[in-house]
Amino acid sequence: MEQLGGKTVVITGASRGIGAAAARAFAAAGANVVLAARSEAAVHDLAAEIGARARAVACDVADYDQVAAVVDLAVREFGGIDVLVNNAGVIEPVARIEHGDPKEWAGVIATNLVGVYNGMRAALPVMVAAGGGTVITISSGAASNPLEGWSHYCASKAAAKMLTDCLHKEAEAQGLRAIGLSPGTVATEMQVQIKDSGINPVSQLDPSVHIPADWVADALVFLATEAADDLVGTEVSLRDPEIRRRVGVAP
Repeated sequence: MEQLGGKTVVITGASRGIGAAAARAFAAAGANVVLAARSEAAVHDLAAEIGARARAVACDVADYDQVAAVVDLAVREFGGIDVLVNNAGVIEPVARIEHGDPKEWAGVIATNLVGVYNGMRAALPVMVAAGGGTVITISSGAASNPLEGWSHYCASKAAAKMLTDCLHKEAEAQGLRAIGLSPGTVATEMQVQIKDSGINPVSQLDPSVHIPADWVADALVFLATEAADDLVGTEVSLRDPEIRRRVGVAP
């Protein structure tokens, strides 16, 4: 079903995991997709798989000029941007505060927080000029719950959640739909990194409890449609059985 026919979606961190699954799901829903990731080869391969409605570009979201170039590409190739999915995020290196490397800690903040701001800042003028748009930021339970070894990740996700709230406060009247999506634990490469760290209870989880990235992708498509208008300005949890029912994934 082409729920989003003619719409254009920019996805950061699109080379694998949630980002790659989202690229396929949005394309299947009829959208044009602009795929941004640091892994240039992987994101170009994915765009080639999807076909004519996909474009790919190498991008480090911590660099505003690179993010602005992604938005410029969307405007040039498809005439605008209707949906931004702020998905790019990292968690390594996992370490207790006293053992962490300050530069590496700051690097996680640069990707997970500054990268989200950069996406919003680049996309917002284009969306406002067009009369509106949707910004969905991948959040986490770590935004509200401190976890050992995750000070960088928890702090960045908490700040990104507040940033999304600020976007809603500032831009709702201009037609912006700002939404956070907290998916829970997802079967991606990040969970492999977490398990390898051996730090905190999340690393001890059995892999069977992690949901597939396709569920998150389906949730993102749902949130980009009018069916989710009542959720605008909120943090949506994919752990919620009612949300899963509305998205159409297993309870």
